[in-house]
Amino acid sequence: MSTSARAPADSQPQGFRRLWRALRQLFHEFVGAVFAILALGWFNAAFRAWTRDVSRWLVGVAMAMACLLVFFAVTSFRHARKL
Repeated sequence: MSTSARAPADSQPQGFRRLWRALRQLFHEFVGAVFAILALGWFNAAFRAWTRDVSRWLVGVAMAMACLLVFFAVTSFRHARKL
């Protein structure tokens, strides 16, 4: 009776797939950080426009853009976490 003692298949990727997964995760984290930095810039612009009595619609546009960039940053970090 021959018993082949094979190790169970690992669920972790090996070789190039593991490298590719790490690179994709790093890419999504980098993009999320860039979006977060850009969002801070737009929040700063909105605050400066608010304190200098610029038209309210310009403040609204800056806030909307900042919120959109925050959304992109959060989703990018969440996608990197899922990988």
